[in-house]
Amino acid sequence: IGGSILAHEHLEKLYNVLDESTTILHQQLKTSFIAAVIEAGEDLASGNVMQEDGVPNDEAKKKLTALFDQIKLATYEPEEIRQAIQLVLVKAIKVDGIEPNKQVTPDAMASLATFMVTVFAQHLPKKMQVADLAIGTGNLLFAVMNQLHNARQVAVKGYGIDNDETLLAVAGMSSTLQQLDVDLFHQDALDNLLFKDIDVVVSDLPVGYYPVDERAKQFETAAAKGHSYAHHLLIEQSMRVLKPGGLGLFYVPSQVFRSEEAAGLTAWLAKSTYFQGLLNLPEDFFADQKAEKSLLVLQKPSPDVKRAKQILLGQFPDLNDRDAFAAFIDKVKDWAAANIA
Repeated sequence: IGGSILAHEHLEKLYNVLDESTTILHQQLKTSFIAAVIEAGEDLASGNVMQEDGVPNDEAKKKLTALFDQIKLATYEPEEIRQAIQLVLVKAIKVDGIEPNKQVTPDAMASLATFMVTVFAQHLPKKMQVADLAIGTGNLLFAVMNQLHNARQVAVKGYGIDNDETLLAVAGMSSTLQQLDVDLFHQDALDNLLFKDIDVVVSDLPVGYYPVDERAKQFETAAAKGHSYAHHLLIEQSMRVLKPGGLGLFYVPSQVFRSEEAAGLTAWLAKSTYFQGLLNLPEDFFADQKAEKSLLVLQKPSPDVKRAKQILLGQFPDLNDRDAFAAFIDKVKDWAAANIA
């Protein structure tokens, strides 16, 4: 117990330094809170408070230097750094009023995704490539990378794409502080991609319509008329970059198979992927029923992997109910033994 309290204090110290330095920079730079988070993280990483045209002023610079001097980054695990950044981002969401599509993916969703990777890949390769085509601030991808590394000692290389420059800058700052091996791309994820042969794609997909109809037409999941759903197109694009047998883990609206475009998506899934599972997240994850999400589990067809005889369906239990969660894990392992082993 003493160890866990100390670990908690260690994390809290980093959070407090990031929070206080961000607050100072937010006032000094007169920017959004999230832009101040990026600046604070970059200053901490470089060990030098950036000053431009006397901003932040000398007094603030002195305060910031004293704050950053309290932190020895080498004493922090990547997961601690990621969690501290995430806590500051939760505050940024409130202060800046950031829209739901751009908010941070909860850690529990990363843990569930990592668990599914270990179910489908009993023997993980020594090196893995993991991608997120809607990376946002990087919280989901980086948590999965860290957890895979910690659970199985694999070297993990990450790839992330976002068309939002600010969110991508957060991801860049975060991956630098965590010393993760990640390539980030500022582009439309439905344009040509510069990577392929990925082992796992994990994504908390933005929901809504994709505005570029011409580009959408290059995808089988495009709507027959009008705008297409961005999350449908992103699933198809993600499956393209996977290597044969690669795993696609997508957080999608729980109503995904009840929308007016569901028939087209279902037909494409049946033809082009192994549709292995659909698991609903606990309802208490979401403030609003409309926001409820499920984890869609797809695999790229390959002679080396099996299409499940029976799709894994069900509900993730409440994570705080240990007995229910242990029973759920056993159920999934039994399903795997019967269907994909």
